[in-house]
Amino acid sequence: MTSRRHFIGKVSAGVAGTIATMAPAGQVLGANERIRFAIIGAGSRGQQLMREAIACANTEFAAVADVYQRRHEECRAFVPNAKMFFDYREMLEDRAIDAVIIATPQHLHCEHFVAALGAGKHVYQEKTMAFTVDHAKRMRLAYQRAGKVVQIGHQHCSSGHVTDARNILDAGLLGRITEVHAHMYRNTPHGKPQWSRPVFPDVNLDNVRWSLFLGESPQREFDANRFINWRFFWDYSGGNVYENMTHQVAFWYKVLNLKIPQAATMRGGVYHWKDGREVPDTMNVTLEQPEEMLFNWTSGFGNSHLGSSEEILGTDGTISKHRQVRYTPEKVNRPQGSEISGSGSSGERHMQNFADCVRSGKEPNCPFEVGYRASIACRMAVDSYLQGRTVRWDEKREAIV
Repeated sequence: MTSRRHFIGKVSAGVAGTIATMAPAGQVLGANERIRFAIIGAGSRGQQLMREAIACANTEFAAVADVYQRRHEECRAFVPNAKMFFDYREMLEDRAIDAVIIATPQHLHCEHFVAALGAGKHVYQEKTMAFTVDHAKRMRLAYQRAGKVVQIGHQHCSSGHVTDARNILDAGLLGRITEVHAHMYRNTPHGKPQWSRPVFPDVNLDNVRWSLFLGESPQREFDANRFINWRFFWDYSGGNVYENMTHQVAFWYKVLNLKIPQAATMRGGVYHWKDGREVPDTMNVTLEQPEEMLFNWTSGFGNSHLGSSEEILGTDGTISKHRQVRYTPEKVNRPQGSEISGSGSSGERHMQNFADCVRSGKEPNCPFEVGYRASIACRMAVDSYLQGRTVRWDEKREAIV
């Protein structure tokens, strides 16, 4: 049997022949054809996406791949006819599967994305799309070769807020934009740390395929806490930058068509939850955009008063996005201007949009390019934090320096 590392090397290099054989470029389903879904990574978020997929008309769930036995049992409760796999590679051999949802820990996104496209599947890729710049480049190559529909899981890109914000921008009501000001704050009861998950007794080597979880990350002895609470550790996670900043970045990178930042600076620390986590619980990020504006983002897990919102600051007005998109004029420049409230719903039909595009071949609401730029911005922020300095983007080399 082909070794795992040999397999990763093959798909990373791009086996064009396999792609050409299994996935003719541009091939899409007919308008009324049934979509057979599968998933790699069926934790809590993965199961939510599964439910969204089967709620779409004329779909079925054919297979589940997860390295933890408990997830198989949980999924059987609502997709009893789906086949269960520990090793995603065995699942991808099924040519009848049309589309694969990838909801694994962030360090595994590249491996699973490249393999799924190489097997001729359309892909719904959970955020943050790429864990590192190298992963982003490998994923881009696989995407360009495959000719398949790829939706990145920034679900706000499928909300009515996109249309509302664009209508205000297209009307020229903001003037010169100099800053995007965003924040995301949460709180939890004492003794219940943000993101902490219980480590059940069955989290052991009998029920977990540890080597498949580690992937290309540093090799370690089995650690049940690292497996369950992977979001705490830099080997597998980009922390809250990859969990929440990425959504706010992706939305405005799409709406404003922003490029990869010229520079990024991140500061913060583990100020509240002293539970062994490596990623900060309080942080500040500044992205210096080539469009001559700042994207500022702050976040913390010790107070929820500020909640989550974004403000786009222009010389002639402000767009505020929370549960609704609102416009407020700057009276100094638009004395006759009036406030505007958006009419679009904050609800998303992101999975439905993906299914529609699988059938039509059209570009989805959050295409690969938006996910690519957002993931590079997030990696720059994390690298700044880890290195304790401002980092910059070398556009010619496509590298963080």
